Amino acid sequence: MSRDIDYGNLMHTAMRGLIRTVLLDIADNGLPGNHHFFITFDTGHPDAELADWLSDRYPGEMTVVMQHWFDNLDVGEDGFAITLNFGDAPEPLYIPYDAIKTFVDPSVEFGLRFESPDDEPKGDASVPAPVEELINTPQEEQKTDADIVSLDSFRK
Repeated sequence: MSRDIDYGNLMHTAMRGLIRTVLLDIADNGLPGNHHFFITFDTGHPDAELADWLSDRYPGEMTVVMQHWFDNLDVGEDGFAITLNFGDAPEPLYIPYDAIKTFVDPSVEFGLRFESPDDEPKGDASVPAPVEELINTPQEEQKTDADIVSLDSFRK
């Protein structure tokens, strides 16, 4: 009986751990300098929690911004809760780490993209596009045009 090392899932776990570590620091110390995050997540994830009007408006995925105002950041083992402002209306969200599709900090040109087995490769999956492509892409186009870190080359 042989087994393979699942590098793709191991990388995803490590990258989600990195996001958790960053958010724990932000919860304790606030956002330093010009740091801010664009976080795209699957609104249909069974453990994601958001207002009905938000899930109706964003039935597949949604990009939120953590920058000037956020409240009640509570970082857990499997995800994080946060209150964000949507048109002057504070709304609580719970985002599981495994619902996150992209995590970008444009202030330092850092970005992660999580591929799922259902995602169609965009171009040559073994050569990720530069981070600048995601940063300079309008927010409404980010979810379709950006490849930051692609793990498809590690999958069988």
